[in-house]
Amino acid sequence: MIVHEFSVAARDLDAAGKAFRSPIRAAWLRGALEGTSVLPGGTDGELDLRLSKSGSDVIARGTVTAELTVECARCLQPTRVLVRESLSGLFVPTSDLGGAPSEEQELTADQADVMPYDGETVVLDDFVRDELLLGVPMIPLCSESCPGIRPQTSPESASQAMDPRLSPLLRLKKSTT
Repeated sequence: MIVHEFSVAARDLDAAGKAFRSPIRAAWLRGALEGTSVLPGGTDGELDLRLSKSGSDVIARGTVTAELTVECARCLQPTRVLVRESLSGLFVPTSDLGGAPSEEQELTADQADVMPYDGETVVLDDFVRDELLLGVPMIPLCSESCPGIRPQTSPESASQAMDPRLSPLLRLKKSTT
């Protein structure tokens, strides 16, 4: 049996809605972000949602906040970024979608914004994970003034690392200066 971190029984929801607030534990983040270059930032995040039901459909609105660690796009050092994203999603019973979608089955335009649930339990784990990943900046920087990668070479190491076929050019350069 798969245990989900963020799940709500659909029978507990009504049109008025229900507040759902939960910490996003660093351990869950580590597992959810496995296989990506994003890591948890060390502290717990927070999921703050309002779930309401319209017929058998469940509407989720709220925010997700978490601190994540990514590589700086300039210097490649680990950088912490705060992700705070607004969430909005529509969960529809799988039976209303015409069965469980398979990997090969393409979604129609109407189904692209809809997330299936089994009709009894709304599982939010993939929804939260996707929103966190979408919230990571495309070009994360450790600071706006990050100089980037700087080569750590001395003049001696530069001449040793130089292709020996270029040594006549180096001698020519030294003789003209």
